[in-house]
Amino acid sequence: MAHTLLLLIIAFVTLEFILSSVLSWLNTRWMTHPVPPELEGLYDEEKYRRQQNYMRTNKRVSLIARCVSFALTLVILGFGLLGWLDNQCKSWSDVPILQVILFLVVYNLFNTVIALPFSYYSTFVIEERFGFNRTTHKTFWLDTVKSFIVSTVLSAVLLGVVYWLYQTFGQQFWIWATLVIAVFIVFFSMFYSNLIVPLFNKQTPLPEGELRDAITGAIKDFGSRFKDIYIIDGSKHSTKANAYFTGFGPKKRIVLYDTLQDQMTNDEIVAVLAHEFGHYKHRDTFKNMFISIAMVAVNLFIFSLLVSNPDLPAALGGTAPSFILALVAFSMLLSPIDILLSPIGNAISRRAEYRADAFAAEHGHGEALISGLKKLAAHALSNLTPHPLVVWYSYSHPTLAQRIRAIRSPRAGMGAR
Repeated sequence: MAHTLLLLIIAFVTLEFILSSVLSWLNTRWMTHPVPPELEGLYDEEKYRRQQNYMRTNKRVSLIARCVSFALTLVILGFGLLGWLDNQCKSWSDVPILQVILFLVVYNLFNTVIALPFSYYSTFVIEERFGFNRTTHKTFWLDTVKSFIVSTVLSAVLLGVVYWLYQTFGQQFWIWATLVIAVFIVFFSMFYSNLIVPLFNKQTPLPEGELRDAITGAIKDFGSRFKDIYIIDGSKHSTKANAYFTGFGPKKRIVLYDTLQDQMTNDEIVAVLAHEFGHYKHRDTFKNMFISIAMVAVNLFIFSLLVSNPDLPAALGGTAPSFILALVAFSMLLSPIDILLSPIGNAISRRAEYRADAFAAEHGHGEALISGLKKLAAHALSNLTPHPLVVWYSYSHPTLAQRIRAIRSPRAGMGAR
């Protein structure tokens, strides 16, 4: 049975690799497709060639990274290296919970090291070549170390608690684990901007002036109250711009990238925030949290039925019962479900984006939003002609052309949904 599970895992890993490669190939082949009429003139001839070159360069590097990851995964599975790592962790400590955490730390470190060369090349070669990078080598390495420490510590704490619940409550651990993870999700949704962002970026209150007056005036028109409006120094990393809402209740705040002010007018910035208010008004954050927690509960329940099955750790080369190996094997066996659910989740997300755009348009910010989105796309050298199948499967947002059509013609937007 363990051998059959191993073959299934390898088959699923291969399926994911083939699917992602096919979607990437389709997108590359579709690059020369005619630009939608709504986007004509967004790039001049020279800049459009630059955009095409940027996309091709990223696709090549992504393909190499994907192939390396796939090959290493096959080697790890074929030689049972995860089982070997589990045995090593057990030899380093006699405390079961420490064995689980040690496995996680080494596993995370391995994945970080493998991804590092591609991240470095993307930042200091590709992004540098096309004028986006503002990250110094010092910042890059510090952020890499901090990201590893933060993600590993948080994962270790959460996994350690879940494992302790498993030891304490047995097969019923999934109920308590769901509650713990739900609290974790809600807590970091509220405090992410206060606790995590400052480790990587500086946030300062938006100073008094025309932009703040325009934003606060729009907030009143929306029937909402937001007193915390911050500027984040995104320019220390990239010239690309963004804006988002974070937190809820007393911890909700608006965050603007400083690069946004360099690329857009005040009206366009307000329009982008009107879109974000659309998400807030439709409670999209709460809906997403509910869906995430529900999925966690379902997955944990199924896992609780299989965690004691010795074939799961054995499939990865384990020689003894192992909670962490069973968890890794289970997550790999879930990949076909993830493949099936991905287009459904993205379709729901795109519908939410249409609703948020409609909210902005209903409050008189439609044309300013279109203008701002065009500027963001042009500056970021965005792909204007993604393949329809790629959009359907993997896009969480509608394409720029679809958004423009929907903003200008709500009925057309409903059809695109």
